[in-house]
Amino acid sequence: MNLPTSASTETLSGSIACVGMGITLGSHLTPISRNCIETADIVFAALSDHVVELWLERLNPNVVSLQPYYKPGKSRMKTYREWVEVMMAEVRAGKKVCAVFYGHPGIFAWSPHKVIEVAQAEGYQAYMEPGISAEACLYADLNIDPGRVGCQSIEASQLLFFERQLDPVGYVILWQLGVVGDRSLGRFRTPDAYRELLTERLLQDYPADHEVIVYRAPTLPVEGPHIQRVALRDFPLAEYTGHETLVIPPAQALKPNVVMRARLDALDAIHGSGVEPSITA
Repeated sequence: MNLPTSASTETLSGSIACVGMGITLGSHLTPISRNCIETADIVFAALSDHVVELWLERLNPNVVSLQPYYKPGKSRMKTYREWVEVMMAEVRAGKKVCAVFYGHPGIFAWSPHKVIEVAQAEGYQAYMEPGISAEACLYADLNIDPGRVGCQSIEASQLLFFERQLDPVGYVILWQLGVVGDRSLGRFRTPDAYRELLTERLLQDYPADHEVIVYRAPTLPVEGPHIQRVALRDFPLAEYTGHETLVIPPAQALKPNVVMRARLDALDAIHGSGVEPSITA
């Protein structure tokens, strides 16, 4: 396929905006994302809840659901590639396209990044608008400040597929528990035995009685957050719908770096900088 030259790029009328719906219906949509939806020629919805799709149709009647591309046993990566092609077909037809995703469209979502990459390479206007993510909801609902001791955010399966080092001094967040360990990309949920294997891996870094949090953000305004606090050993026995996240609070205290503090003392002596007690505690 011949890509448009830089001289012809200005004449291309098609465009695509990938926007975030946020997590809680009707509460998290930003004014910019809302405008993108309302003014689009066609809106693609990557949303699993039919109620959310119906709400979206109130903003723009030209909504096309991407959910039918999912099939049991079909690789999700094949589905995501099909999404890119169907969206790009409308962009190439000169339409103003908007693609709506849960939460933030750039987090745990392959298709938005790819369709923007393809569209821009072909000379079309393509961009992403952020949305309130499940991570943002998590920090608020669990009253966690990720800047206090740091936060490590990982897809749960990576702990089983790769050699990853966890930081028990800070918070650790493990995403996509529902499909942990799925190498086929064709399952909507893996059996509990896969979460048992994940627990075995986590016990290499944490004591069995360490309290962990199984969290799910509310998707409807009438709901509250789903929060289960259990000992790590009991993590596989928690209730799951397939949309939960595991939050592991710190298991160790911060250890002062004596060498670097001494060097900082020397610099402070030269430059006369004050020291905040909260930093040195």
